[in-house]
Amino acid sequence: MTSSATGVCIFLTGLSGAGKSTIATALDNAIRTKLKRTVTLLDGDVVRTHLSKELGYSRADRDTNIERIAYVASEVVKHGGIVISAAIAPYEAARAAARRRIEANGRFVLVHLSTPLAVCEARDTKGLYAKARRGEIDMFTGVTDAYELPTQAELTIDTSTSSIDDAVATLLAAITRDHA
Repeated sequence: MTSSATGVCIFLTGLSGAGKSTIATALDNAIRTKLKRTVTLLDGDVVRTHLSKELGYSRADRDTNIERIAYVASEVVKHGGIVISAAIAPYEAARAAARRRIEANGRFVLVHLSTPLAVCEARDTKGLYAKARRGEIDMFTGVTDAYELPTQAELTIDTSTSSIDDAVATLLAAITRDHA
């Protein structure tokens, strides 16, 4: 891709523990080594620490967080860059708004990591699901708050049945499609 190439945002969405950060990090590395391109990685936990630290987990705050991610991604995409966003993004309307903003400047590839809730809970090293089930965490996606399944995902990957390497290969193909 040249500097005049169309930018792309790979937007990973799914429950906590679905593998968003793991896949994003592996994809970032693959893009850097195989495509020799730099990547802007917008990991949900990191964005929450630096860009959205004052936000809580109400629907309005979650929508604002996704709006901020979309704004940053759209600016990178506008200049031909590659962005990987890895955020729960539980609401369809917020994902659709992110798509509209980013597609105004480049490509948007929504990827639903459809990993089953039971698998996500089993992977939970921080114990967040257990805390949510005990009522210690309010508005926890998948337990006490909804995760609206994406209706417009370009790709769906279940990380309980797909290896990281297979997921990355699928995503690399999506990035390089129509971009020699």
